[in-house]
Amino acid sequence: MSQEYEQLKLENQLCFPLYACSRKIVGNYTPYLKPLGLTYTQYIVFMVLWEKESVNVGQLGETLCLDAGTLTPLLKRLEKEGYVTRKRSEEDERVTIVSITSKGNKLKEKCKDIPLKLSASADTLTEKESKELYRLLYKVLGR
Repeated sequence: MSQEYEQLKLENQLCFPLYACSRKIVGNYTPYLKPLGLTYTQYIVFMVLWEKESVNVGQLGETLCLDAGTLTPLLKRLEKEGYVTRKRSEEDERVTIVSITSKGNKLKEKCKDIPLKLSASADTLTEKESKELYRLLYKVLGR
């Protein structure tokens, strides 16, 4: 490739290793989440709800960097399965509040060891490198 197109080489793209790494990490969750009937995206929704119990859909999307087009069908499915409830805010009916149910909270027990299992298998980075990568990734996200 000529020098004029050097910027189009895959090896010169920061986005590619971030994308590939993200796919690999999410894939590492699959053996733990699939038996529970969960996708990674559902799992991170649960993580927010286990922490906050209730949150509006806009805040949930902002926290997880997900748009309404991704969240709405996911939340409908979780509601249908009895893991969450959705209701309109009494203060502003345009706002939908999502709350974890007791069934959703019971799933927490089944998921509690997943982060430990994954961190034990991710020994390619030192603890210091992991913390620095975490810091840099959130810097890229503007947080």
